[in-house]
Amino acid sequence: MSSIEPMTLGQIAQEHDEVETPKREVVFAVEDLAVAYASNVAIREVSLEVYKNAVTAFIGPSGCGKSTFIRCFNRMNDLVPSAKVTGNVLYHGKDLYADEVDPVEVRRRIGMVFQKPNPFPKSIYDNIAFGPRVLGLKDNLSDRVESALQRAALWDEVKDRLKESALGLSGGQQQRLCIARCLAVEPDVILMDEPASALDPISTTRIEDLMHELKREYTIVIVTHNMQQAARVADMTAFFSVDVAPDGGKRTGILVEYDRTSKIFTTPADKRTEDYVTGRFG
Repeated sequence: MSSIEPMTLGQIAQEHDEVETPKREVVFAVEDLAVAYASNVAIREVSLEVYKNAVTAFIGPSGCGKSTFIRCFNRMNDLVPSAKVTGNVLYHGKDLYADEVDPVEVRRRIGMVFQKPNPFPKSIYDNIAFGPRVLGLKDNLSDRVESALQRAALWDEVKDRLKESALGLSGGQQQRLCIARCLAVEPDVILMDEPASALDPISTTRIEDLMHELKREYTIVIVTHNMQQAARVADMTAFFSVDVAPDGGKRTGILVEYDRTSKIFTTPADKRTEDYVTGRFG
């Protein structure tokens, strides 16, 4: 009896691959971006475009600046006193770092889901209603809560326990609750920083399935250490690596290659990408 060979990353990516459209709408255009924390340059010379209604994944070894980079899209690095961002991040053609841009409005339009689920110590309902209430979106609040939970594939599991504490949910449910909380304020983009790294395989599959559903309405950017996950969910993949100073001291994240996911995992243009996705380093 013949055994079934496991699928390679390239086969996974090709199975997921979609027909390329002639012209894709650009949501983010990043130009020569660098981020430094005091004198330590975390990433430098990053330029790429993120497309509408697609999942874009950032992969690479630890310390290559993936999380620093994704936080540039909603100005989370502003909250780090020593952080300095240079270069341009254009959102629908507008400079996100222009003086007149309100970071709070940026974070409403560009929501974020973190590595570890972080529900508030409130009821399930109040977790979802929190953002709309802060923003003054109080009309039809219960409908908004239900809609967000529906889109996060959580409604059927919690509809009879909305007044119970969100802290009583499982880890996977808590992460979907955080996604629903993000959706409740009607964002344009959802950023996800290792959203499934703390979850079991079943919960991870649910989060990945949810990403496929959500990209119909939203643009999704994800950081992941899991290359199989990137191959399964992402339309575009950026591989980051680390440039180490000659003396072995300072390490700086650099963008090595950015392309369609199937190409990154089957015919990468850069030897460093090939070495990483085939497990030769990283």
